[in-house]
Amino acid sequence: MGILGEVNPKQQHANKLGGTRATLFIYATVALENMPFIANAVSLFSYFYGYMNFSLTKSATMLTNFMGASYLLSLFGGFICDTYLSRFRSCIMFGAIEVLGYAVLAVQAFFPQFRPSPCKDVSPLLINQCEAADSSQAAILYTGLYLVAVGTGGLKAALPSLGADQFDETDPEEAKTLSSFFNWFLFSVVTGAIFGVTFLVWISENEGWDWGFGVSTLAVVIAVLFLCMGKSLYRNNVPKGSPLSRIMQVFVAAIRNHNLSLPETAEGFHEIHEKGSEILRRTNQFRFLDHAAVIRTRDSSTVNNPGPWILCTVTQVEETKILLRMLPIIVSTIFMNTCLAQLQTFSIQQSNTMDRNLLGFQVPGSSIPVIPLAFMFILIPIYDRICVPMLRKFTGIPTGVTHLQRIGVGLVLSAISMAVAGIIETHRKSVAVKYDMVDSAAPLPMTVFWLGFQYAIFGMADMFTVVGLLEFFYAESSAGMKSLGTAISWSSLAFGYFLSSATVELVNTISGGWFKSNNLNRDKLNYFYWVLAGLSILNLGAYLLCASWYRYKKVELKQIEGESKLEMGSV
Repeated sequence: MGILGEVNPKQQHANKLGGTRATLFIYATVALENMPFIANAVSLFSYFYGYMNFSLTKSATMLTNFMGASYLLSLFGGFICDTYLSRFRSCIMFGAIEVLGYAVLAVQAFFPQFRPSPCKDVSPLLINQCEAADSSQAAILYTGLYLVAVGTGGLKAALPSLGADQFDETDPEEAKTLSSFFNWFLFSVVTGAIFGVTFLVWISENEGWDWGFGVSTLAVVIAVLFLCMGKSLYRNNVPKGSPLSRIMQVFVAAIRNHNLSLPETAEGFHEIHEKGSEILRRTNQFRFLDHAAVIRTRDSSTVNNPGPWILCTVTQVEETKILLRMLPIIVSTIFMNTCLAQLQTFSIQQSNTMDRNLLGFQVPGSSIPVIPLAFMFILIPIYDRICVPMLRKFTGIPTGVTHLQRIGVGLVLSAISMAVAGIIETHRKSVAVKYDMVDSAAPLPMTVFWLGFQYAIFGMADMFTVVGLLEFFYAESSAGMKSLGTAISWSSLAFGYFLSSATVELVNTISGGWFKSNNLNRDKLNYFYWVLAGLSILNLGAYLLCASWYRYKKVELKQIEGESKLEMGSV
């Protein structure tokens, strides 16, 4: 402000940026991008098995590897966002890559010479005996798949952070809205997924996979256009340099300064106080790293110009400590996503052996995941608008409960879901024996909606855990690591999918072949589900230990020279 009453036009424009209005475009983008991704997550198994003629186990492994890579590549996307490009520009770049990937898959599905000859009369119970895709056809398939994986991985890192950036964490009212953002972010994912597993899956199975991939391409194009429409409203981040370099600097400086004694007062540690900067308070965990911030007093050359590889700030050291504290949390949530992978592979195959008739309409097996999505579609608004405000009155926490408590509830529900899945599979097999249909390709006289129990419970688990992880990692990450922090939360899904393939192989080997017959009516899938339930309980115990050990970050915001500092602790 210059003359009294005169408003700086740039400052006035900045005040109008962000907020819920800006996030509406992000919600639309999220829904449209996730519509094809989730649809293909549940239906690509059928494409690999029934159209590319890969075996049952290879199809399952290809799907879990693709899903794992998609989420793991979010780490690459997060690194790009925090280091080189703004989150908005990163979204545009990765969106274009995803469009190209779906276009490649659409071309392969359209031209017969790019895929193997169709296999007739394939039983859903027996291993595929037809000629599988050759090396050149497989190369086209992998090119399209992993272009999609790179694109969607980058968007998964950038979009949640771009949306959360529209709210000020330091403002109490905006902090509440920020918490709601992550709930509505998941609601957008669910909305797009519902259209994907119904409308888009129906197109793929009835009109052809070329149509399915073509619509997927168009959906992502429209998603990117929606994102561009809100460009003038976004608060956008400025990349602050490589977070990985800042972390490495702390380790190198701590090693170089290991012989220095730790000061007893804060004045002995290096910190830079800049206007508007986020300053993290020193914690006692990982005390060895504190050596990186010890101010040297004897070597005048290093005091005057120490360099970041010799002397780091306390805030930089605490950034590294936060990342180290986060690792046990993310590791202890991986196994839940191993369980999720089974619902996208074996449970889909279960559905193909059951009666899928609904009022005269044959429900595609790949559309069964609409059941948990429908539950989440109803429960998310109830949780955000009713449960959170009620919990907030009792706890005083803007999010109702802490992030770690929310994640823990999801892990409990995950274990229950696997136990229920084992019970349902036992019943399904008993029906096959009762009607002498163990080796029959005909659907069993048992409605597919029995699978809805395990799906519904796991859907509620997802509602708690996914949002809890996203919000936890965004809130706890420093300003220069928000996208990478978000990406770390997605990496739990990645390693869960990768671990799924290894778990199936390991259990099959140890058990002496629970899956050796490639016939679900003879295999011991129910035993496998119960093993997952037991391991989930053990995993929950490990998570509780990690969560009780975790210490939330403490932040001081340097406002204006001479003004008091605002201290906050994340919840």
